[in-house]
Order: sequence, then structure tokens, then C-alpha cells
Amino acid sequence: MLSLALINTTHPHHHQFFNPTTTILKPLTSSPLHHPCRHHRRHHSAGPRPISASLNPNPLIPASPPPQQQRPYQPFRPPPPRSSQFRSLDTASRLDTLSNRLGLWFEYAPLIPSLIQEGFTPPSIEEVTGISGVEQNRLVVAAKVRDSLIQSDIDPDVVATFDIGGAELLYEIRLLSVAQRSAAAEFIVRNKFDARGAQDLARAMKDFPRRRGDRGWEKFEYKLPGDCLSFMYYRQSREHKNPSEQRTAALEQALSVAETEKAKGVILEELEGKGGEGDGKEGQVQDGIRVPVVRMKTGEVAEASTVAVLPVCRVEEREREVLEAPWRCKSEGEFGVVVADKGWARWVVLPGWEPVVRLSGGGVVVSFPDARALPWKVNRWYNEEAILVVADRGRKEVVEDEGFYMVAVDADDDANAAGGYGLKVERGRSLKEMGVEESLGTVVLVVRPPKEEIEDQLSDEDWE
Repeated sequence: MLSLALINTTHPHHHQFFNPTTTILKPLTSSPLHHPCRHHRRHHSAGPRPISASLNPNPLIPASPPPQQQRPYQPFRPPPPRSSQFRSLDTASRLDTLSNRLGLWFEYAPLIPSLIQEGFTPPSIEEVTGISGVEQNRLVVAAKVRDSLIQSDIDPDVVATFDIGGAELLYEIRLLSVAQRSAAAEFIVRNKFDARGAQDLARAMKDFPRRRGDRGWEKFEYKLPGDCLSFMYYRQSREHKNPSEQRTAALEQALSVAETEKAKGVILEELEGKGGEGDGKEGQVQDGIRVPVVRMKTGEVAEASTVAVLPVCRVEEREREVLEAPWRCKSEGEFGVVVADKGWARWVVLPGWEPVVRLSGGGVVVSFPDARALPWKVNRWYNEEAILVVADRGRKEVVEDEGFYMVAVDADDDANAAGGYGLKVERGRSLKEMGVEESLGTVVLVVRPPKEEIEDQLSDEDWE
């Protein structure tokens, strides 16, 4: 009777069969041809069998591999880009490169994220290399901005200008789109801006679309960095008294960076004093005295280096609250705790604009539901939004042909002329004609509320 023999070919000199009912190896034949293998076979079978062999009853079926130790989940992080000359450096060499600034800043900047991926932290890198955490962030971000410029169609000579000491400049334009970065970089090089100038330029370019509707906005070109920066200086000039050295300096600064003829024209009109009453623009001039009309920007108080805290009066209370409001408000102690000379329920915090900062005492704010209480009419926002009128109670005397004043509306007078409110703003000339010599205070500023952010004029693919 024939029996089925399975040949094991794992060794060229071994010819064995496996009995389906047992795992014991039996020789295929006792022929002398196989005698040389017997000792070799006994040598292998003499030792202890592997654990896997005892657990697997059928050697023809491979045993399951031993379970591997579970590792905690870690998200995939692509390796950081490195300069070709630093790609093969070990950890010690990379730290030495950063410590001694071996190379240009954008060449060794990618070494910082590579060290962080190996377990270093910004403080530990600072301890070894002397590069502060702030500078580490600036180098890494600026290197990415530089890479985006290289991928654009910018002149290579412009990019080369930032190769030495340009990290601080490129870092300031990080929030701009790729297209804006190229234009901003060329403008920075052309005008030899420092870090502060680059920061102002980037802020102006980001802020310009949000200023739609402001006075003179349509005269400036959005796609030109110089016009964006010029509009920022032009807008800031309206925060100063007219005439004043600060206002003239701001306008001259705006004129120096403007790129289009339309922008230069509107600035020259302001410098020549032609932007007066009746032109439908924000801010009014009464015999050379300008009352600035400014719109607050969302977050402007938080970004301001100085602020002013002023009491707010309700217009329906007429002159009672204006007379009773706290006269002085000052900061005390190391924490700048604000202390008033009397208690008050309603306050407002304004940025440190010049008309507000000049108030040594007696400043007060009157809240109006709309602008009908003003002696001029601007159709765009006349009945659309609330306003705050800042008045100086330290200057109550009505001077002929000078300024604007806060006054109470006479009950017998046509109150509807002031929108039905108990207070209004009136010209000094008109008050003199009526024989009024004293007011509740001289108006120094009109504040419009922040407006909703309009959709930026860049497509999604332009942003990173």
C-alpha cells in the first residue's frame, strides 16, 4: 500500500516527510545515501524546539507573528525643508550652525523646526544657541515668506535685497496675500523702509478694504501699496486740529508715498485748505477750526498705546448730566487704576487721539442716536448711525466765528431742528447772533461707531 510523502525542501540535504497524525520527523529511507545526513539531523533535533513549533501543530501552516507593542497615535508631520548644505548635518552640527550663524539667515532658519521635531523646545534652543524664542519665530516665518516670494513672479534682485538682515522686514508682511507680498516687498526695497515702515505698510494694506465709505477712500488705489499707506496717513491727519503741525506733517507724509495722481490731488487739496464746509465730506471747518469726525476701528482701543476714559451723558437728560458728570479722571498706582472724583454709571474708553489727550480736565461725551443734532448734514450717514460728541467743559466761552459748541435746546425753540433732542451742536457765529456767550463746552471731536467688516477684495486662493 502506498503512502503519501511530503518532501521538505528547506535544506538541500534533508528529504523528510511529515505524518499527518504526528509532528515527529521520520527518515524517508534507510539507504546509505542518506547516512551522512543522519548525524546532522540528530544535531538539529537534539536541542529544545522553538516555542512557535510547539504551539503550531501543523508546520505547513505558518505561525502568527508575535504581537507588536502598541505605540500612541501621532499625527503625520512632513519633514521641514532644509537647505541642501545643512541637510546631512547631525543634531550637534545643527546647533553649532545656529549658535555661530553659519550662513545666511534663511539658510539656517529651517534648522529650528527640525530641532523642535526632534524634541527640542524654543527655550532649550535659546539656551544652547542664544537665539531667543521671538527671534526663532521671526526667522522661521520670514523664511516661509521669502519662499513664497521666490515662487511668485517678483524680480530676483528684490528678493536678494532681503538676504542680509531682511528677516525682520519680511516678517512684517506675513499676513498679506502672496500677490500683496510681492508688491509690498518691491515697495519696501524702493523706499528703503525699516521694520517700522514695513509694519505700517502691511497694516495699511490690510486695513484699506475695511475703510470703504470713508472720506476720500475712492481716490486711492487698492492694488498699489503706496496709495494704501498714503490713505492711512491721510486718515490720521484728520485726527489733528486744523491747522496744526501734526496735521500738516501727516499730510506731507501721505503725499510722499502716494502713487496715483488722484490720491495726490485730494491730499494737496487738504494741504491748501480747500476741503471745507459744504463739500459733503467728513469733518467740518469753521473759520479754520476743524472738528474731526473719525470712525473707530474694531480693536483700535486694544492696539492703542494710550487711551482716555470719559464719562458719557445721555442726550435725553439735557444739560443736567453734562453739568453733574465727573470733572477729572486719572490713573493711580502701579496698575494704572482709573479713579474719578465722583461716581458715575456710564463710561467710554477712546484711543489716545490728540483732541482727547489734550483734555486736561472737564472732558465729557454726549451720546446721540444719530447725527441730526449736528449743524451740518452728511447724507451718507446722517440718519444711519449713532455718534459720540466729545466736548471740553473747560472752554465754555463762545468765541465769535470760532469752533462748535454743545448747547441745550430751548424748550420754546424749534426742538425738532435738532432731531427732537435736548442737546445739540451749534456754530459759534450762530450763537453770537443769538446773544449766547456761554455754552456747555467746546466740541473737539465727533466719533462714529465701528462698521461691520466688509468682505475682502481678494479671492480665497490668494490667501495662505
